[in-house]
Amino acid sequence: MTDSSSRPTLPDRLSVNPRSKFYDAAIFEHEVGIKLNGKERFDVEEYCISEGWVKVASAKALDRRGQPLLLTVKGTVEAFYR
Repeated sequence: MTDSSSRPTLPDRLSVNPRSKFYDAAIFEHEVGIKLNGKERFDVEEYCISEGWVKVASAKALDRRGQPLLLTVKGTVEAFYR
């Protein structure tokens, strides 16, 4: 089991996309969980705790760069290490 003191603190905003300025590889060395309105979500691409939203990929739609289109879902966001 990993010591919790060796984990970096979770930022207010985080993205899983390496091209994003909110990406942090050190955080993804540990498993991160996201709760939206008390329910755990497993499909979150990006989150912001202070603004209260998460972004999830749409099923089939792609943007002009061929990346999945992200939909914003609002609510109370909690980030935690599993």
